Amino acid sequence: MGKRVLVVGGVAGGASAAARIRRLDADASITIFERGEHVSFSNCSLPYYLSRTVEDKDYLIMMTPGSFKASYDIDVRTNSEVTGIDREKKTVHVKETSGREYDEAYDELVLSPGSSPIRPRSIQGVDLPHVFTVRNVNDIVKLDQYVNRDGVRDVVVVGGGFIGLEVAENLAEAGKKVSVVEAADQVMAPFDYDMAQILQKELCDNGVELRVGDGVKAITPEKVTLASGKELTAQAVVLAIGVVPETALAKAAGLELGETGAIKVDADFRTSDPHIYAVGDAIEVYNSLTHKPAKLPLAGPALRQARTAADAIYGKPGGGKGVIGSCAVRIFGLNAAATGLNEKTAKASGIPCDSVYTMAMDKVGIMPGSAPIHLKLVFEVPTGKVLGAQAIGKGNVDKRIDVIATLIAMGGTLEDLKELELCYSPVFGTARDVVNLAALVALNVLHGVFRQVHVSEVRGLVESHACIIDVRTPEEFAAGHLIGAVNIPLGELRQRLDEIPKDRPVYLHCRTSQRSYNAIMALQGRGFDNLYNISGSILGISWYEYFTDKTTGREKILTEYNFL
Repeated sequence: MGKRVLVVGGVAGGASAAARIRRLDADASITIFERGEHVSFSNCSLPYYLSRTVEDKDYLIMMTPGSFKASYDIDVRTNSEVTGIDREKKTVHVKETSGREYDEAYDELVLSPGSSPIRPRSIQGVDLPHVFTVRNVNDIVKLDQYVNRDGVRDVVVVGGGFIGLEVAENLAEAGKKVSVVEAADQVMAPFDYDMAQILQKELCDNGVELRVGDGVKAITPEKVTLASGKELTAQAVVLAIGVVPETALAKAAGLELGETGAIKVDADFRTSDPHIYAVGDAIEVYNSLTHKPAKLPLAGPALRQARTAADAIYGKPGGGKGVIGSCAVRIFGLNAAATGLNEKTAKASGIPCDSVYTMAMDKVGIMPGSAPIHLKLVFEVPTGKVLGAQAIGKGNVDKRIDVIATLIAMGGTLEDLKELELCYSPVFGTARDVVNLAALVALNVLHGVFRQVHVSEVRGLVESHACIIDVRTPEEFAAGHLIGAVNIPLGELRQRLDEIPKDRPVYLHCRTSQRSYNAIMALQGRGFDNLYNISGSILGISWYEYFTDKTTGREKILTEYNFL
């Protein structure tokens, strides 16, 4: 007779652990307890039911108890909540929604309770019937049914993370008037502030009213009142503030929790009890870049954790390297992906670092559908170790970030990234991909070939009347430029050297920083040592400035924005 293994919780972590255990042990007795109605569903796809991108709610369900039994000989008990663990007797206490209660014995126990959406008690009206969270299939169905009632037009989404923005996009696609409220100064925390501005503009361009740096104070049946006093009309509210790990069961059983408050596990995802394992959103993971504990509620890591835990139960030790945090999201017409550390997190972790912001076409420019990719690359100084990257564009940004994520996992450097040999065809990419280009630019910065300033510094330069030279063509300059900038086209540079001062800093830019880099190299060859390239140039500046200009009414630093 094989082991008696109980799994608490389904979806990615629990269901995968159970399936792996079956593959390892044909004789094991395996039972999954799921307190909800569905044991296996695509929770990351839930928002797409609102717009009918996923046409039928049943498509969200991946496997049923019957299919688990037929495919894996696994007993799945839905609507069955495990309410207690007796570690000494090695039993769990189960309570069914029908009211029946019983104990079940185990040899090994896997906990995959997941996480719960945050519903802050500090917000008045948070429990009103028109206030929703999104955790499972039933949640999204209830939200969908409510917003499709007569008279429900205005929806406020609280939270600008993955779930919040995906819900907002799909509600907008379904014809609702959507507002997003984010207490932080930007949406999408995995992205740095400069990159987040691109996403914020996309939300605004698609009719979403976005309020950042403002929290929710109260909710009534007709409106949402913000901390600033601003009021937003709302017949429905979706809370997407974040999640907290479900640790009540583990804590009550006396299992050790980690620094983050999640369940502490070892390299094999074994808890402080040698016969209890834990995986998924509820556990504390190790960030291999910051070397600190963290929480990472993502499906991909949960699947890997489940396999490692199952292997460990059968004496096959794992060798996890920790997590780096790779993610992707689509926001209307833009795709966005990130991996590793953003610059803000790296600096907060005490890692000396710098970054470059580059733009290049995702495929050869004459190919239909070609579009720019904005890529920010973060690297350690002085080692050149790649720490993270963020990419945004209409094309395959996930491909570029996957390449960099792989390199980070291997401990790669800028030199390694520069030398990567990637697939090339005009319909797929360019001969020098944007990831290679970013590495080249970063190596130049790292080794002092030229100096740079970031887009976040440009407003201060304009307001202090710094010497800024725009090396684009006169036609480009006339279409929109930084206030106070002097236009010296790259083709005229060598004939106009006497117009460029040597006794104070000079900041150069073009459209994407390529021509201004060439200008700097030419001028440095003529003895200039006071030069700085503006990273991102006029395109990056336009994206960076636009959202805040529009929402605050502050004075523009450009005569016209340029997004092309």
